Amino acid sequence: MTSSVYKILTANQWSAFQAEGRFAGSEDDLRDGFIHLSTQAQVDGVIQRYFSAVKPLYVAEFSNPVFIDQLQWDAATSGELYPHLFNASLLLGDVAGVVER
Repeated sequence: MTSSVYKILTANQWSAFQAEGRFAGSEDDLRDGFIHLSTQAQVDGVIQRYFSAVKPLYVAEFSNPVFIDQLQWDAATSGELYPHLFNASLLLGDVAGVVER
């Protein structure tokens, strides 16, 4: 479906991810039972909807095909498909790059 997906992280989340080498999810992820991810085309909209008052943000890219194959694509209320990671943590070794926003 896509060659890369992205996780939007706050500064505290990104620091903890780097220190621990893994990220089990944000409060929203833990509440919902999966890690919310976005395609490149979805990142700006997600930032505007959910993170507009948060600075800085870190957008981590995941492009490992094995990682991508683990994702489940679910429809939002808009009908748009979003990638979700169930029953796993994000691993620092899978991060292909990160951009501060």
